[in-house]
Amino acid sequence: MNWQAISFDWNHARAFLAVVEAGSLSATAVVLQQTQPTIGRQITALELELGVTLFERAGRSLKITQTGIDLAEHVRAMADAAGHISMVASGQSQAVEGLVRIAASELFAAYLLPPILQKLRSIAPNIDIDVVASNTVSDLIQREADVAVRNVRPTQSDLIARLVHESTGRFYAAKSYLTKRVHPRTIADLQDHDFVGFGSPEMMIGHLRELGVELRESHFKVVSGNSLVAWELVKQGFGIAPMSVDVARASPELVTLLPDSAPISFPTWLVTHRELHTSRKIRLVFDLLAEELPKAMA
Repeated sequence: MNWQAISFDWNHARAFLAVVEAGSLSATAVVLQQTQPTIGRQITALELELGVTLFERAGRSLKITQTGIDLAEHVRAMADAAGHISMVASGQSQAVEGLVRIAASELFAAYLLPPILQKLRSIAPNIDIDVVASNTVSDLIQREADVAVRNVRPTQSDLIARLVHESTGRFYAAKSYLTKRVHPRTIADLQDHDFVGFGSPEMMIGHLRELGVELRESHFKVVSGNSLVAWELVKQGFGIAPMSVDVARASPELVTLLPDSAPISFPTWLVTHRELHTSRKIRLVFDLLAEELPKAMA
């Protein structure tokens, strides 16, 4: 290793990458919990250390240069390596205390996690829990969460995934919606109805096509990237949506549609990092979730 060739400060490189990913100095200041002038000085210092121009400045806006684009990939690899070091070190901790971040969809977090967290509090009162309401798997990769509850099995090789439950799902609509529309009797009848979109309509169209329901974007009169909001819209009568019976049973204002049709499968995966799986506090949370989630969804 030629240590003399490394002539820049990692903190400056970190600030540069954060600006690239956040898109502005103000957003970066929030992420790194620093002031905008401090971030600006770190970027300038890195440019001087490397002898390159990373951003073109036009007033208060920044536009990344081609050199900045090229260097960002290398700095991102450094950030991934730094995160990996933190995960390995965290995985060696044997203390059953400290912070554990659990990522779950908004619906899971609101309807299924609270009683499990109550039990965790009684078993391990020194563990603090941060519930990350998120639908992406990237929060694990970026070390924004320690354990995730997901409906899709992740493909990343450095993640451990355990199938803990397969829920039955159905199509649901509010009684208020069905008073204004003809009650669907077949899968084909669903094409004559409005749907509430959970996130991207394109994604839902593909998923529903696998269930034999052919829809277009025009079927989705209202959508929300927040599943709690989307589910509330269903309950308020804006349209139809598929949902696991575990969640839907808490909403008596809803009607189960096509009860004699084949049920929808909603698998539940519990996911964590391989390194973190050796940590006692992570293992305790992971195992408790694996034990209690099937009961919560029974």
